[in-house]
Amino acid sequence: MARYSCSFSSRNPIEILLNHLGEALRSCDIEIIYRNNEYVVGREKPGNVAFTKLVTVEALIDYQGVTSSKEVHLNCILKNEELPLKQDNHCRRVFDTVKRKIESQTPWQLQ
Repeated sequence: MARYSCSFSSRNPIEILLNHLGEALRSCDIEIIYRNNEYVVGREKPGNVAFTKLVTVEALIDYQGVTSSKEVHLNCILKNEELPLKQDNHCRRVFDTVKRKIESQTPWQLQ
């Protein structure tokens, strides 16, 4: 199973960040299948690659434990069922694209 993760932080309101995250994922052809204020799950749209290569995105949002600093933390995990036999695999390419979109379209800072 291929699995890649990254973390971001921000001092912006959670509603704005969730909207920016949703836009970034949709622009990467990832549809959001579940969303609340602490957890977002998205899945790559079928049709371009085999089912085992479809990437799932899990975004864990932590803003309750950091009330004194008013920072929001996002941990993003992208995974699929593909064995990462090569460094340049489908999951890694999607991960790089999603990470770039989040960095460029949202007010997050990479940690």
